[in-house]
Amino acid sequence: MMAAPASPAPAAASALSAFLKGVERRALVVASLQGGDEAAAAQAVAAAMRAFAGPAADLPMADWPARFWALLCGNPQLREPSQGGRWPPALLHLQRLAPDPRLALLLRVGGGLDEDAAAAVLGLTPEAYRRALAAACPLDAQGHPDALAWRGLAEQVQARVRELPAGQVQQLEQLRGMMAAAAAPAPRPAPALRVEADGRRARAPRRTRARWSRRTWLLLCLPLLLLALVLAWGWIRHGPALPGAAAPAAEGAVADNGPVQVEALPDDGAPAGPAAAGSHAADDAAMLADPELALARDADFHAWYAAGGPLPVDESQAQPGRAEPAGSALETVDAED
Repeated sequence: MMAAPASPAPAAASALSAFLKGVERRALVVASLQGGDEAAAAQAVAAAMRAFAGPAADLPMADWPARFWALLCGNPQLREPSQGGRWPPALLHLQRLAPDPRLALLLRVGGGLDEDAAAAVLGLTPEAYRRALAAACPLDAQGHPDALAWRGLAEQVQARVRELPAGQVQQLEQLRGMMAAAAAPAPRPAPALRVEADGRRARAPRRTRARWSRRTWLLLCLPLLLLALVLAWGWIRHGPALPGAAAPAAEGAVADNGPVQVEALPDDGAPAGPAAAGSHAADDAAMLADPELALARDADFHAWYAAGGPLPVDESQAQPGRAEPAGSALETVDAED
C-alpha cells in the first residue's frame, strides 16, 4: 500500500516561527513608540501574534505581513491618545504628534512598510496616507520638511530595533514558540484501511513465531521417537518369548533362537569316562603315565646328585644357635656355581 504523504504541519509551524521572528522586534518598537508605554506595547504585540497564528495557515504567505500589521495597528490602545507615555529624548518629536500621523510615520521608518502597504494596513488611500506622513514629518525653521531631521529620526528608531534589551528579546522568543506550537494542527487519525493493514503486519510475526515453535518441538521429539522405536524393536527381537513362540531346544541340541546360534556345553564337574583307544585323549594319557617322564622332570636334581653335591639341609629341623660346618657351606656354593 502506498504510504500517505507527510503532514504539512511541521513546515507550516516552521514558516510561522520564521515570520514572527522577522517581524516581532519591529512590531514591539512601533507599539512602544506609538503609546510611550512598553508594558502596553508588549500586550498589544502578544495579542496580535495570537490573533495572527490561528488563520495564518489558511492565508498565502504573501499576505502575512499586511495581516499581522493590520491586527497590531487595529489595537485600540495604539489609536488613542497616550496617557502618561514616555519617549526617549532623541525621539521627543513623536510625543508632539497626534496618534494617526505618529503611527503612519512609525510604520514607515520602524515597520519598514512602503507607502502602499502602510496605507492598506491603516485602511487609508495612498493620498490620505501621504498627507498623514507629511503631517508627521519634522519641519525646519521656515516650516518646510526637514530631511536631515527625518533621517535622524529614522536612524534612532531603527537603532532601537537592533538594540532591543535582552529581557524583551527573551519574552518575544517564548511568545513566538507558544504561537508556533499552537498553530500546528493536531495529527489526524490514520484511515481505517491503513490501521487494518498495520494490524495484519503486526499479527504476522506472532503467527510466524507460533509456526516456528511447532516446528521446533517436532524436531526435538523426532530423535526421541526414533530411539523409542529402536528400543522396542530390540526388546521384541531379543526379549522374553511371546505367547505362541517355539519352545527352547533340548539340552545338547542346537537351537535357532533368533540370529544367534546357541549350543549347550557339557558340565565341567562331571567325571570323564575312559578315553577311546586310538584317540588323541588315549595317546595323551599313555604319555603322562610313562615312568621315564617323571625322571625327565627331575633330571636337574639327578645331575646334581651324580656330581657329588651334599644333601640339602632340612631347615625345619635345624636347631637354633647351631653353626653349620664351613666346608658344607663352601661346597654348596661351589655346587651352585
